Amino acid sequence: MAYLYVLLSLFGVLWIALALRPHDRTVWLAENSLTVLTVATLLATYQRWPLESLSYSLTVVFLVLHTIGGHFTYVRVPYDRTAFQLFGREINKTFGWVRNHYDRLVHFCYGLLMAYPFFDMLQRYATPAEGWSYFLSPALIVATSMIFEVLEWWAAALLSKDQDAAYLAAQGDDWDAQKDMGMAALGSIFAMFATWLMF
Repeated sequence: MAYLYVLLSLFGVLWIALALRPHDRTVWLAENSLTVLTVATLLATYQRWPLESLSYSLTVVFLVLHTIGGHFTYVRVPYDRTAFQLFGREINKTFGWVRNHYDRLVHFCYGLLMAYPFFDMLQRYATPAEGWSYFLSPALIVATSMIFEVLEWWAAALLSKDQDAAYLAAQGDDWDAQKDMGMAALGSIFAMFATWLMF
C-alpha cells in the first residue's frame, strides 16, 4: 500500500498545481471527473483486488498525461513550444502537421499504458484460458475507449459551443472519435506484444 500512496501523493501534487489556473475551469471539471473516479477506484480496490506495482505506475503515468490535457484543454497543450525550447525544433513543423495532436498521443498512450493493467487484472482475477488475456486486454481498451467517446459526446452536448470544441478536441475532424479509438487499439497491441516478449 505504501507504494500506491507515494505514487498517488506525487500525482496529487501535480494535480493540485495544474488545478490552480486551468485554461477553462468547466472543461477542466469535465476532464477531471474520470481522473477523480480512477483514483478513487484504485484506492477502494487495493485491499481486496491489488495489482502489480507496474500496473499502478502505468496508470498514474496515463493520468499525468490526461491531467496536462485537462489543464490546457487538449487542443492547446503547448507541445510545439516545449519541443522548440528543449530541442530547437517544432514537432508539427517537422512532421507537416496542422492540428494539435496531443489528444491522439493520449489516446495512443491509453492503449499503451492501460493494456497491461487490464492484462494484470485478467490474469489475477479472471484467469482466462492460456493466452486469452493478450486478446481480451486490447478488447477492453477498445470497449472502454468507445464508452469514453460516448460520454465525451454527452458531456460536450451540455457545454457551450466554445467549450464543447475545447473538450472534444476534434478540431474539425469528422472521424476524430474513430481515429482516437484506433490509436488506443494500436497502443494496446504494442503493449501486449511487449508483454508477450517479456513473459
